[in-house]
Amino acid sequence: MTPVRPAADDPIMNSLARAEAAEHDLAEELDRLVIVKSNIYTSGERDPRVPLPRQPDQGKRYLMGHDPRLPKMPDKPTLFDFFRLRFGPSNHMLQSARLAQKNGLPEKLVLACLVHDIGIAGFIRADHGYWAAQLVEPYVDEEVAWAIRYHQALRFFPDESNGYKYPELYTKLFGPNYVPEPYIREAHRFATSHKWYMSSRLVTINDLYAFDPDVQVELDDFTDVVGRHFRQPEEGLGLDNSPSSHMWRTIMWPTRYL
Repeated sequence: MTPVRPAADDPIMNSLARAEAAEHDLAEELDRLVIVKSNIYTSGERDPRVPLPRQPDQGKRYLMGHDPRLPKMPDKPTLFDFFRLRFGPSNHMLQSARLAQKNGLPEKLVLACLVHDIGIAGFIRADHGYWAAQLVEPYVDEEVAWAIRYHQALRFFPDESNGYKYPELYTKLFGPNYVPEPYIREAHRFATSHKWYMSSRLVTINDLYAFDPDVQVELDDFTDVVGRHFRQPEEGLGLDNSPSSHMWRTIMWPTRYL
């Protein structure tokens, strides 16, 4: 029996056909590639000291650019492109930045709240304050990067005189007896006597530990703030040869072989 072909003007069937064709093309491209995960992806799930089993690679090439399983980045990616195409759900950061605006913080600290957790959203959870600060340091005011870096330590220490209590969430996540590592305690001690202490403390005060799923904040709401306080490189983030551009490239192409 001859199958019935979809009508040429049937938008639903044409859309399904395009989706099936794209899936077929992706499968064929992946068959031609060897994609290797770096040790940091798998460390803990496997012993990083043990060599990875070699994948069959006869007639294949190792991935050295865009991963076809990911949305393709623009030629000159912006901060917002990374938010939309590489960062995980950013409701927490958007709501933190919105709260900072409502509380009347200076725009550069609104920006700090907007990007304070991009380490978690796009790179790695451990020491995320340090990673986020390094990522943005070449493009923001020095105070902004400092505030992001030290929120990593300050969030573990209450400052009730300034309206910050130890988060109940941390007690649930880490237990009531959790004690931060010595380097975190030392960073807290250093930050409390620094001229920018309150800038970093304000990031923790406006850091929402339980965002409201019913409140929708659009990234575009911060276009003007980012435009005024984030120095977007003309070449694109990751392609401008800054001290952190290699980190942006890693987020852009996370499975490059070398």
